[in-house]
Amino acid sequence: MQSPVSATRLLLIEDDTRLCRLIREYMLGVGYDVTFAHNGVDGLRMALAGQWSAVILDVMLPQMNGFEVLRKLRASSTVPVLMLTGMGDESDRISGLEGGADDYLPKTFSTRELLARLRAVIRRSRMTEVPVGPVAVTVGTLVVSPDTRSATLDGRPVALTPVEFDMLYSLAQAAGRVKTREQLLLESAERDFEAFDRSIDVHISSLRRKLGDDAKSPQFIVTVRGAGYLMRRPEQIL
Repeated sequence: MQSPVSATRLLLIEDDTRLCRLIREYMLGVGYDVTFAHNGVDGLRMALAGQWSAVILDVMLPQMNGFEVLRKLRASSTVPVLMLTGMGDESDRISGLEGGADDYLPKTFSTRELLARLRAVIRRSRMTEVPVGPVAVTVGTLVVSPDTRSATLDGRPVALTPVEFDMLYSLAQAAGRVKTREQLLLESAERDFEAFDRSIDVHISSLRRKLGDDAKSPQFIVTVRGAGYLMRRPEQIL
């Protein structure tokens, strides 16, 4: 069975190559992918360029020390950072944490402790991520906005009932793909209707009328006989 953390990518910024090899060997065994950088300049560049689950950052680095790397990284990134130090001095720990590090670990650590700290900072990061809400969908000159539950056509508002909006948004999100009557009903406010209740056709007819669509030659909503309905893809809109 594949490890649940197999997609976890770590960047280790550390100039001790032997320690890098030891950490990578251990982390690979528990499903983590580890990439190295051996100086602060390369480490900062890689940290900003890649998609990392966490960065392990040494304080004492050539070309740019860990505190400077952290300062510049935090100017544009919220990636979890676990700092390492060979000194273990309290002032260094405070400096790192105040600079934006998520945790701090002296180099006397065991690999098990490193793993536990990493899992904790990654978990905290995922818990505090701001969920991305639904986004507006544009199909030709039609814009459907879920945050305000509104739609515009050629810049003018389209008056929709709650059911009509749900169906229109569902179709617009899946532009180019068929939506069955059952899917449209499940994704709309009228979920109590039977899947093949003909009221779905009434709502579609109303949507077409409000969009200025001709059922025989529709610009937006197409009937797929025996299957359901689909919204034309943006490039198919005249």
